[in-house]
Amino acid sequence: MSWQPKYKLWIGVFLIWLFTISGVIGISSENSEWFLALTPVNLLLTFVILVINIEKFSPKVLLAIFIPFILGFITEALGVNYGLVYGNYTYGENLGFKVVGVPLLICINWAVLTAITADIAKYFFKNIWVSALVGSILMTGLDLIIEVSAPKFDFWEFENGIVPLQNYIGWLATAFVAHLAYQHFKVKTNANLSWHIYVSIVVFFGAFLFI
Repeated sequence: MSWQPKYKLWIGVFLIWLFTISGVIGISSENSEWFLALTPVNLLLTFVILVINIEKFSPKVLLAIFIPFILGFITEALGVNYGLVYGNYTYGENLGFKVVGVPLLICINWAVLTAITADIAKYFFKNIWVSALVGSILMTGLDLIIEVSAPKFDFWEFENGIVPLQNYIGWLATAFVAHLAYQHFKVKTNANLSWHIYVSIVVFFGAFLFI
């Protein structure tokens, strides 16, 4: 039915903003620990909303999503265990179940961030090399904002509490490779939804730059 895609889209947008606004209010309150414990639910919900709004879901789409997932896992594992790619850091407890020190949800986050920034980059640039570079810059920009709140949210923390330049270089390089691979498959995610997800992340973590 023609109304169904729009119906799914706007329900998804509503839920994303509901969780974003509730999260800012909740984490700023005396019940912050309870709200932070819901972080895995929020990440999973965002992933599910993104996936169910993909046109023509197929094995090709699964492969495209799996690439940033596995690339994220490998580079994160090298980071937390050997200090490679991003520097020396460890994950806290609020991102859920870990494999070799890496929360699987952070790998899902890699897939989500790659997909949404690909949509935004492709809106402005059609050349895959340019859109991959822009997408990776957009992802690294998000990391710049997130790093401020990550330790106090018990997401992750770098050695001595200092985020090294290596982290941002590693993010940019890894994201660029993830984008080249992901964009090759021309997955038709919903661009409107991607904008909402990206802006909601900026709003959420941007709020805690001042709280």
